[in-house]
Parts: sequence; structure tokens; C-alpha cells
Amino acid sequence: MSNQQINITLPDGSVREYEKGVSGLQIALSISEGLARNVLAAKVNGEVWDSSRPIHQDSKVQLLTWNDTEGKNTFWHSSAHLMAEALEALYPGTKFGIGPPIENGFYYDVDFGDKSLDGSELEKIEAKMMELAKLKSDFIRKEVPKKEAIAYFTEKNDPYKLDLLEGLEDGSITFYEQGNFTDLCRGPHIPNTGFIKSVKLLNIAGAYWRGDEKNKMLTRLYGITFPKAKELQDYLFMLEEAKKRDHRKLGRELELFTFSEKVGMGLPLWLPKGTLLRERLVNFMKKAQDKSGYQQVVTPHIGHKALYETSGHYEKYGKDSFQPIHTPNEGEEFLLKPMNCPHHCEIYKHKPRSYKDLPIRYAEFGTVYRYEQSGELHGLTRVRGFTQDDAHIFCRPDQVKEEFIKVIDLVLYVFKALGFDDYTAQISLRDPEKREKYIGTDEAWEKAESAIVEAAAEKGLETVTELGEAAFYGPKLDFMVKDALGRKWQLGTIQVDYNLPERFQLEYIGSDNQKHRPVMIHRAPFGSLERFVAVLIEHCAGNFPLWLSPEQITILPISEKFIEYAEEIKGILEDEDIIGMIDNRDEKIGRKIRDAEVKKIPFMLIVGEKEQQEGKISVRKHGEGDLGSLSPAEFVSYFKRIIGESLKN
Repeated sequence: MSNQQINITLPDGSVREYEKGVSGLQIALSISEGLARNVLAAKVNGEVWDSSRPIHQDSKVQLLTWNDTEGKNTFWHSSAHLMAEALEALYPGTKFGIGPPIENGFYYDVDFGDKSLDGSELEKIEAKMMELAKLKSDFIRKEVPKKEAIAYFTEKNDPYKLDLLEGLEDGSITFYEQGNFTDLCRGPHIPNTGFIKSVKLLNIAGAYWRGDEKNKMLTRLYGITFPKAKELQDYLFMLEEAKKRDHRKLGRELELFTFSEKVGMGLPLWLPKGTLLRERLVNFMKKAQDKSGYQQVVTPHIGHKALYETSGHYEKYGKDSFQPIHTPNEGEEFLLKPMNCPHHCEIYKHKPRSYKDLPIRYAEFGTVYRYEQSGELHGLTRVRGFTQDDAHIFCRPDQVKEEFIKVIDLVLYVFKALGFDDYTAQISLRDPEKREKYIGTDEAWEKAESAIVEAAAEKGLETVTELGEAAFYGPKLDFMVKDALGRKWQLGTIQVDYNLPERFQLEYIGSDNQKHRPVMIHRAPFGSLERFVAVLIEHCAGNFPLWLSPEQITILPISEKFIEYAEEIKGILEDEDIIGMIDNRDEKIGRKIRDAEVKKIPFMLIVGEKEQQEGKISVRKHGEGDLGSLSPAEFVSYFKRIIGESLKN
């Protein structure tokens, strides 16, 4: 290979030779013109670059398209610049803060001076963005000396960019230009604005500069763009669906939970129907755990500060969480429980253990408390008090993989019973470059990480590996579930921990009659009950699996003459653990059926003269309509068959 040639390694492991200075786009062209047309950026040795940026040394290169998360991020970052160009054209003198990509789309924080937007301007801004996009202006990267950068934004009178420049080192500053707009930016960007085919500005909000309320409030404009018009239509349809499925809206309509300012923000109050739903989930999990050899325990909602100092949780949560509770004894401090694991360690320690006792599996539906900032609270998905379906397994090192596989089986059983069939397992490992963030020895971490990788492989899970996503005390396997709208949620986690047993000096006597440390596995298939219920509500739009529904039937007498027969039917069904109510309102049967449909009650059982004479019930199924006339015994059999199918293990 000559000095002018470099080796490029592609994701499939193949190596190609190119001239020094080749760009990602040129590499794409050498593979196929179709690929080159879709390349948005290039990942060079783990760093995302402009696809036009020259590569001067042997490198690993991944060509990024719309199908890659980093490709989308680059697309939306460039879209933020396009929006800024449109705003500057429409409102000269506008000053700009920051404009990053976010999970879906982008935003830009903008200072319009004396002008304020009321939302009516959004269509005009969108039209200007599309007009500019059609010019196919290249995104041009330019390295700029700090002095020159300061001069540019001083002349432009943009204090926010000058503020950002203060924290940047000379030699590391880049500008990006497209059309008539120049921005201070690290990049990367898409090749040109022509890739952007559709745009929708979604929201206007306020944001303090640098998140500090002492600074000026800027206007934050949120938007999203796509490389095809149809993708925008699909996204807007999904947004409308998401509004209908919003767990806060359905939670209110289905009377599941509420919040009270007097009780406190982020502290949910479960209403009777929601409590029944929650209890069904708890009982479902307890039954599965009993079969798997777990023992239920109960621990207090508070613990001595020293407990959490030993575990390391005080160092992690103490400053940013609920502050210590002081007792009448001077210097004595307790904390609201942020985690259940320290308590379970102390239960393990209450008597000597032998290698023959292990594994020991402690399970608890334990409520924990963490102080989330008020701006981050969101329905049941971000709360300050939540209940975890927590369990901790104490085992020997030779039992770790087997126990891990058993927990994976339990998680998959939960997903099947609740209709979550699209999921990926994320193997979360530590960041090898920032080992100081984690507690425990390198040897312990290596053992834990290999146990997770091997268990996931043996179960044939579809996995992705993320460096730097491990918990501070150990690596973990997180299950990333896609809901009915294609949104990703982290549900269920399993974590191997060699560190808490060390901190709590946990021991067992081995077959060699020597003391050994057990390994600890943390697991929570639901994660938090609150968050799990929120995701479940939105996934099934409030149409819960029959076994879980808090109101499985409603009995609809045609008139008050048949209320007594309705009571008789209700009693028969309650004896079979089929729960519901009698709608004895003085309303026409059509209205009662419509109301039951709105409440998403799985079965409507209509009783009138014919049903009473024949000892039967007319059955309607939610969303499906009339199923005909059945005897109570036939209905019970049908009902239980449906539940049996969904809970088959």
C-alpha cells in the first residue's frame, strides 16, 4: 500500500483501499449510487462526521442513513439550522441560543427581542423552511480562530453565541454555513438542505438561557422533519393516536388514579379501579415468583442514614433527593428509602449462611422515594414515590448464569401475558474510559459482564450493547419494549452486582469450610408499577387483557324488573372470580351499551324477560358486538378459556 492509500474497514468487517482524503460520500459512491443518495453522515472511528469530510488515516467507517439513530440526529440537527435560517430571513435581528436534535425532531432557543410568537406564525415559518430546503444549499464546515469567531458574533450582536464561545478553546471552534445562515456549531450536518422534504413545527415553549431562571426567557420552537412527505403524515397520525392513548387522559376517564396538590406533586393516589388493576398485577407476579422459588419479604419505608452510606446510595441520591428525617435524638438521621436492596442485604445477614442455602431469592413490592424536579414529573411515568417489583437473588458464583437465565424466562412470561411482543434486550456495560464512575474491582465487573452476555446469547435474545449505560454498582440487561405506536420504553431490568455484597460484608460458608462472598442479582420485570401501568395503558389504549381488567363485566338489565335476576347472575360470576357491576340506571339499553363501550369494559351481559325465562344472558364483547345467548356456566367456561390462553406459561 502506498503512502497515499488508506484502509477503510466497513461494518461487515470487509476492508477496502482508498486514496488518503477520501470522504464518506465517496466511499458510499464506490459501493452504490443508491446508497450515496441516502447517506446523511459517516461514523468514523466511533465519531459522527459530515459525509464530505476527508479521512486521512486507516479508519473504521459506518455510512449513516435515515435508518440509523445517528443519521436521524444529524438530519434533525441540520433541520434546526434550516429553521434558524428561515427565522432570520423572516425576523431580522433574531438572536439564537442552542438548537440541538432531540429524540423526535429538534428545537431552537430563540430571542425575538420585543416580538412574541402566538402560534399563528408557524405555517409561515414552515413554508419559508421548505422554500429554503429546495435551494439544496450545502452545509459547509469551516474551522475558525476564536478571535475571528468573537468578532463575527460581536458584529452580529448575538450575546448567546458569545457566551458559548467563552467556554471554547481556540483551535476547536467550527462554523457551519448554509445559504445565508452561519452558526457556531460542532456539527456534523447532512450534505445539503435538499434532503429535507417535509416539516412540521409542533410547539412553542419558554426556556431560560442555560436553564437558569436568572437569565432571560427565550422562545423554544420545537419541530420535526422527514426525508419523505408520507413519513410526516404517518408521524402526525401517530401523535393523534398518542393523544387518545395518553395514560393521564385514560387514567382520568377510566377512574384509575389521580393526583392532589395537597398530597404532593408526583405522589399518585390510586382509585378503587386502579387499585384493583394494580393488585391483579401484583398477584400475577407473586404467583409467578412463588413458582420460581422466591420468598416474599417486607421492609420499612425509611432506613437509617448509615444504611445508605454503606450501600453507596446516599452518595448517589443524597444531595438531590428527599433530605434526611431528623429524630428527637440529636444527630440521628433517617432517609426515605430510595432503593430496597440495602434492606434485603440486611435480611440476608440476619443469620449465618451455607453454600447449601444458596440461591436465596427475596422479593418485595417495595415503595421507594426519589425527589424528581417538578418540571420532570409526568403522570405515572415520572413520579416521586413508586413501587418496584423488586427481588434480590443471593447466589454462588457458579449459579449466576443459571439464575440470570431463569429471570430472563420470567421477564418474557410477563411480556407475553401483557401483549408486549416487540422487544430488544440492551446489554448495558460500563464505560471503559470512565472507570472512576463505578464501584467494584475490574475482575468482578468482567465476571458480571460475561455472565450477562452469555445468558442473553443462550436465550437467543435480540440484543444491542451500550457502553456507559451500566448502573454504578454493576452491569445490567434492560428490556427495551416497543408499544403499539412503535415508541420504545425501558421495561424490566436484571443486574448483576458484585459490589453490595462486598460493602455489606455478606458471606456464606463454602464446601471448603471457608468464608465466601455471594453474588447479588437485582431484578424487576415491571420496573416501577406506576410506570409499567402508564406504558400498559398507552400500549393497549385502556383495553386491558381480560385477566387484568379492573371491571371485567357489566350487567345491563333492560328494566328495573330484571335487577333481581341481574343480582343473581352477578353472584354466580363473583363466585368464579369474575368482577363487575350492575348498571341499574333508568336509561335505555342502547345508552347503557354505549357507555360500557366508552369505559372499555370487556363484556356486557344483557338480561331481560327472555334471558330470565331461559336462565341465560345475552353477551356482547367490547369492540366486537353480539356473541349470542349463553348460560352462566357457558360464559364462565368461555371467559376462563380466554384468560387461560393469555396466561399459559
